[in-house]
Amino acid sequence: MSVTNERIFLSPPHLGEEERKLLLDAFASNWIAPLGEHVDAFEQEIAERVGARGAVALSSGTAGLHLALRLLGAGPTDTVFCSTLTFVASVNPVLYVGATPVLIDSEPQTWNMSPAALERALQEAAAQNRLPKAVIVVHLYGQSAGMEPINRLCARYEVPVIEDAAEALGATYRGKACGTWGRFGVYSFNGNKIITTSGGGMLVSDDLAALEKARSWAAQAREPVPYYQHSELGYNYRLSNLLAAVGRGQLRVLAERVAARRAIFQRYQAALAKLPGISPMPESADGVSTRWLSVFTIDEAVCGCNAEAVITALALANIEARRVWKPMHQQPLYRECRYYPHDDTLSVSDRLFAQGICLPSGSSLTEAQQTRVIAAVAECLGLKQEGGSHALL
Repeated sequence: MSVTNERIFLSPPHLGEEERKLLLDAFASNWIAPLGEHVDAFEQEIAERVGARGAVALSSGTAGLHLALRLLGAGPTDTVFCSTLTFVASVNPVLYVGATPVLIDSEPQTWNMSPAALERALQEAAAQNRLPKAVIVVHLYGQSAGMEPINRLCARYEVPVIEDAAEALGATYRGKACGTWGRFGVYSFNGNKIITTSGGGMLVSDDLAALEKARSWAAQAREPVPYYQHSELGYNYRLSNLLAAVGRGQLRVLAERVAARRAIFQRYQAALAKLPGISPMPESADGVSTRWLSVFTIDEAVCGCNAEAVITALALANIEARRVWKPMHQQPLYRECRYYPHDDTLSVSDRLFAQGICLPSGSSLTEAQQTRVIAAVAECLGLKQEGGSHALL
């Protein structure tokens, strides 16, 4: 394979020397179990970075959502309201605790949970005397949901909020970190995230007593006695000292990684704005997005091409691109769940799934690679201009 046609991935890991040094330090200590100095330090550093009182390092963001729901007492007789436009891991923990998801549409302004749809859902639930045990709000593709109206609605009905900030570490809403607006916040360090530990997550909260309970459950709920005793159900959810060391190194370059992804988005936006029918995911005036992925919509009626065709064309050019998340209410697993669209005439998430495309966005993406992506998109749309695809740049 020639260098000019080497694979361009959607969001590959981006590691440096700092992570290597800390990992070797953990390795040299021979302390590789799911506890240790790096785990403690990683928890403290994340909490300080986002402005939370405490944090618990876990094996995944999904584990964090599961523990948050259990801390709130969600069970088989309960409902939990969830963003529908998300990855399935945002909703699966609701089934882990035996509760029933109720799915809430996006709003056009942020692509995140629609306060209008949430209000209707809460009003109906209150009238039926069946308010949800929690509301799980997803910060999609690194952009904050409208947390002030969402929190105001949930406070009115005394429903706690869990933030799925898996894609939004480093994002803010009105100057405050995503993941710190609700009762609990959850981050992911999966291999494709802004910073990675290869696999891992973090549960954050100002409720230190709840975090201690979560820490116990995550370590198989072993009791502090000189033998193995367990009175509660626990899980194998703790993060290893080795992976925490990697996370600490990654956290030190978080601002650089976010800046790189935002610059990549801005270059896409400047170039693709010249193509008919392509629109970027908007950025809310209330916050700063990480632009974890650079996401656009393609209006087939305007440009004569749909998102799937562009993804296929990019694949032929050895470039990875993907559709936006398929909404949960369209998933076979969840299609029987109650769904509240944005309003009576518009399901925003359905339109975004039909039109949305995620372009390569990794913080290590070079300008030359990005030029390849832009040229491939332009070629797919049949753009022929003097100077070729470089006329877009």
